[in-house]
Amino acid sequence: MRFRHPDGSTVHLAYCSNVHPAEDVDGVLAQLTTYAQPIRERLGRDRLGIGLWLADDAALALDRDPARLEALRSHLVATGCEVVTLNGFPYAGFHDEVVKRRVYRPDWTEPARREHTLRLARLLTRLLPDDVTVGTISTLPLGWRDGFDADRTAAAVDNLASLAEDLAALADDTGRRIALAVEPEPGCRVETTTQLAEVLRDVAGPHLGACVDLCHLAVQFEDGPTAVAGLDAAGVPIHKAQVSAGLRAVDPSDPAVRAALAGHADSPFLHQTRERSGADVHGVDDLPEALAGGLPGEQEWRVHVHLPLHHSDEGTTRPELEASLAALVGGPTAVTTHLELETYTWGVLPEGRRPADADDPVDGLVTGIAAELAWAADHLTTLGLTELP
Repeated sequence: MRFRHPDGSTVHLAYCSNVHPAEDVDGVLAQLTTYAQPIRERLGRDRLGIGLWLADDAALALDRDPARLEALRSHLVATGCEVVTLNGFPYAGFHDEVVKRRVYRPDWTEPARREHTLRLARLLTRLLPDDVTVGTISTLPLGWRDGFDADRTAAAVDNLASLAEDLAALADDTGRRIALAVEPEPGCRVETTTQLAEVLRDVAGPHLGACVDLCHLAVQFEDGPTAVAGLDAAGVPIHKAQVSAGLRAVDPSDPAVRAALAGHADSPFLHQTRERSGADVHGVDDLPEALAGGLPGEQEWRVHVHLPLHHSDEGTTRPELEASLAALVGGPTAVTTHLELETYTWGVLPEGRRPADADDPVDGLVTGIAAELAWAADHLTTLGLTELP
């Protein structure tokens, strides 16, 4: 889905395919037919943006076999889908029974992360639509914080800077610029946009910058407009934004609220939880730890759970998301032109937030994602953007 910004730029809106458990090429092809094409048809659009997730096995197979890559490109066209951004954060196993901290490996000190990301960049130059010359890849914020001392931080930043040089060479060869977008996340070496500005200040540019996840931003109690301005002041471009809402508990001491929170606690994913007291933000690494007394529960909690945008904003950080979106694309100039919905949690949400049709999980997920995209599209028009055919 494409939108014209008042400044004349084209803003791309996509949904992220990491919601689907496909880790080989056949699975990626199948998900386009099973989910993406019906979502596009449900929306009544001729074109649907996909923020494609390619696990390393799938990326390797496509990189080694040009015929398979051409088959994927052809299937994107046949299903009415287009790819301008890849989600390069999960390396593999994103739908395993237990994910938790495994999603942060390999980190940016390890050669496998660099090799995987460069492979994705090569693939994206071939998958971009013919009329698009800029693609983006979101990636993890160096790694999980444990053991990330100054030496490991410097090594990770060196690897990012080195990859940016490779991306510049790739642009010279292909005429297509791929920008790597580092995504701050609670619990990682880089949790906030302020920390991201510090580590990327000397290396950021057209091939390396930020991915601002609006759920992560809110969970860390960062103000969206302030974060956007801070990255700009540090010279760190925002190449991509993930449009997702987090979980809010205004009174976590209330037994009913705690019972509702417990519905999210049994999950394969980490649900980092934060509580702010004055200017300080206190946190634990997972929601069960918070519920067991790891946080005081005297002030509002925000929890890293990606929730569907079109549901009521009660109990979510959607108001913060709307303020952040206004800062990103609601002004006279679009700060970023790549927006990706990343509600990968549909399958583990508690009752009341799951896809509507429990008897047909495929149709339920299609209905849910289509409704979320429709909400996002309508909201972009309220910010002054015009949807393109």
